[in-house]
Amino acid sequence: MNKFEKFAGFPGEARVRYGNGEFQVINKGDFVRCAVTGAVIPLSQLKYWSVDLQEPYASVEASLQRYMQNHRG
Repeated sequence: MNKFEKFAGFPGEARVRYGNGEFQVINKGDFVRCAVTGAVIPLSQLKYWSVDLQEPYASVEASLQRYMQNHRG
């Protein structure tokens, strides 16, 4: 099985519940969209998310941008 066959049965955007150090796929799909940039993030490459906001990020920079938006003093 190659990397494309792994998700072949579930094309489209997934719905995900984000936890501490792990995530759970609620509705099957092969990607999510970055909450800041809108970039497509394959589930196999998802590394950054917010448990509190329940949203994914494409990069650490996008994660920091969202953090700064929500924590202005």
